[in-house]
Amino acid sequence: MQYLHTMVRIRDIDESLDFYCGKLGLKEVRRIESEKGRFTLIFLAADEDEQRAEADKAPMVELTYNWDPEEYQGGRNFGHLAYRVDDIYATCQKLMDAGVTINRPPRDGYMAFIKSPDGISIELLQKGDARDPAEPWASMENTGSW
Repeated sequence: MQYLHTMVRIRDIDESLDFYCGKLGLKEVRRIESEKGRFTLIFLAADEDEQRAEADKAPMVELTYNWDPEEYQGGRNFGHLAYRVDDIYATCQKLMDAGVTINRPPRDGYMAFIKSPDGISIELLQKGDARDPAEPWASMENTGSW
């Protein structure tokens, strides 16, 4: 058995690509459009997985855009996506500077949560050991749900 991808339904391709690629830093590695099925599939990989993903050998996120409008709810009951980052504080600052809400700040120097435009929770984990607690993160309160 091999883990391939996690599928997330999206409402708006441009908004979602801005979030996942422009802000979170994932790379689009493949796109499939089905006129008959009336959908677009966009496969994304983390930068360290990009080359392996192009050969279909790394886990990816599959964004599914259905051409006929639908309303999606319940992002939290899905659980979350998780990514390891080199510097939790720098990553969260970059996301905040880009207008992303840090729902659960990295008070512990190790873990943070954000949400996609479609309400999917995304966990960010510090690579290696936790960083020493630092402001403004150490005293920052949670915002919304995560």
